[in-house]
Amino acid sequence: MDPNSEKIHSHNNFELNLITSGSGRRIVGNNISSYTPGDLVLLGPNISHCWEVLETSNDEEPECVVTHFYENLISSDFFNIPELEQVVELLKEAHSGILFKGPKIEKVALTLNRMVELKGLERYINLLKVFSLLLKVEDREYLALPSELPSNYDKDRDQIDKIYEYVFQNVQEGINLKEAAKVVYMEPSSFCRYFKKKTSQTFMEYVKTVRIGIAAKLLAETDKRITQICYECGYNNLANFNHYFKVIMGKTPSDYRKDFR
Repeated sequence: MDPNSEKIHSHNNFELNLITSGSGRRIVGNNISSYTPGDLVLLGPNISHCWEVLETSNDEEPECVVTHFYENLISSDFFNIPELEQVVELLKEAHSGILFKGPKIEKVALTLNRMVELKGLERYINLLKVFSLLLKVEDREYLALPSELPSNYDKDRDQIDKIYEYVFQNVQEGINLKEAAKVVYMEPSSFCRYFKKKTSQTFMEYVKTVRIGIAAKLLAETDKRITQICYECGYNNLANFNHYFKVIMGKTPSDYRKDFR
């Protein structure tokens, strides 16, 4: 695994990431979740992400197969044909990050592993085969809450990713506005204006979406009490937690959990 994969970063390419060994914590947009061997994730351009390695088995090095392809791929003349309409729609959905699940991803994994040895036209043909196989995987999880980034985001990507890194590292212990501003060497007032201009949301709105994203994951995958999840996600008040969860997710925490039972 590239050491940079453990730092929050983003780029203007699509990325298809297959974990072959190792496990740990995956951050995609405002979503924090765990990953294990066999996980397959498709990411759209400019979505902040990282894979933190926490465990390996039998002293194996953590490894993954990563495929990048250009953002303008879906706007090229080649992709502007009826046969590839479904592929284009899939890539558009990848702006939230897609985790593919189920036994059908085994064929995708085999094809991706073969692609490592291929070059030129054969590699491109196999990429089309990967797209075809992905379309057949119905079991998908959309990882991050979608967001619209303004056109001026690109040149400030590194700065914004540093802020995201601070939030993810401290969201459960507590977020301090002054400390967040120091990450990019700004005063709090300037920092707040900068963040809003570059991301189209306030800093605290972003923090709320991250906290609620963590809560949603815990509600779906654990039996922890809602009050415990509330505190683990950085909230000190259950009423506030319930309010913001419903605003962002469209339903109360208890109703959200019922969808997974």
